[in-house]
Amino acid sequence: MSLLGMNIGVLGGGIGGLTAALALAQRGAQVTVLEQADAISEVGAGIQVSPNGFCVLKALGLAEEIRKTCLKAEAVELNDYKAGRLVTRLDLGLLDDDQEYFFVHRADLIDILSKACRESGVEIRLLQKVASVTPGEKPRASMANGDTFTADLIIGADGLHSITRQALNGTSAPFFTRQTAWRATVPNSMGHPNVAQVHMGPKRHLVSYPLRGGELVNLVAVQERMDWVEEGWSHRDDPDNLRAAFADFGGDVPALLREVTDVGLWGLFRHPVAQKWWGENTAILGDAAHPTLPFMAQGAVMAMEDAWVLAESLAGTEAVTSGLALYQSKRHERCSRIVVQASGNAWKYHLSGLPMRMAAHTGMRLLGALAPKKMMGQFDWIYRFDVTGAD
Repeated sequence: MSLLGMNIGVLGGGIGGLTAALALAQRGAQVTVLEQADAISEVGAGIQVSPNGFCVLKALGLAEEIRKTCLKAEAVELNDYKAGRLVTRLDLGLLDDDQEYFFVHRADLIDILSKACRESGVEIRLLQKVASVTPGEKPRASMANGDTFTADLIIGADGLHSITRQALNGTSAPFFTRQTAWRATVPNSMGHPNVAQVHMGPKRHLVSYPLRGGELVNLVAVQERMDWVEEGWSHRDDPDNLRAAFADFGGDVPALLREVTDVGLWGLFRHPVAQKWWGENTAILGDAAHPTLPFMAQGAVMAMEDAWVLAESLAGTEAVTSGLALYQSKRHERCSRIVVQASGNAWKYHLSGLPMRMAAHTGMRLLGALAPKKMMGQFDWIYRFDVTGAD
């Protein structure tokens, strides 16, 4: 099916929405992005773009810009919490030469994508808060200000609380995982290496990695707790609460936490993978379709994969209906598997009993020392997956 001149609306100007807009525009569609904020920006700080995500950016023509702007990752290191002692190291240098892994500031990736979108003719409209979406022959987005937007196809890249998902699936109730997360960026005063360090402790873990040429360090700290914290990234907390929760962590953690002056706090909720990813001339992608917990660093990458597959499926079939059906059939199993994998990772980081933790860490240490390629190979199904089909 030719997308030439097809009028497509993308709801949401985040990473998934902009990737979809660019992929569709490059195939000839007339794309409009509706973003509710007053600027195309990104809440939060760092993400990890693993090789399967970089494949999409490379296919979109953004490889050199990413290499120029973002830090290439060298390894993932797992550390015991008290002394900060290394348990095992996943050497990303063992990946093939064409499998590039980056630490990326969200705002930098948004800038790269939005610039490429505008250069490809995408119209980006700000202050467009969507109140409801109505699938149909001419799907409609009704705006909070009373305006109406219609198109040939509407794509909801509108996140965890997706209006588009609700239009296709009705409401669903997420459940609190009894885990909360803090997020902050701090100056790299401690010379953090170009690795992602996971500091593992009883019912808690902290992830750190550098951004922007090593000038900053991104922190995400997760704690199991019973009290409920509202879902969303815009809630602020007292940095002393973060420091108190991780006061017994050693290694580089105390130096990192001393630098925290502003921190966000949010509750981690499990949402079911949507049953319907598409309806009449309407579709969803990314967190709107399959929200995932942040324990595999795949949330943004899955949205980019979705965006590419959606554009390719529409361009490679004879009708919108068959294209949307193909898109869901290609993506549902993989994304569901990653959601399950991410949900199961937390307990590995949060082992509480000393005997269990020692046994698990000893096993990881031995496997990493004796069979490092096997250690990395457990992630082949994620990292070696290339939705673009490039050799």
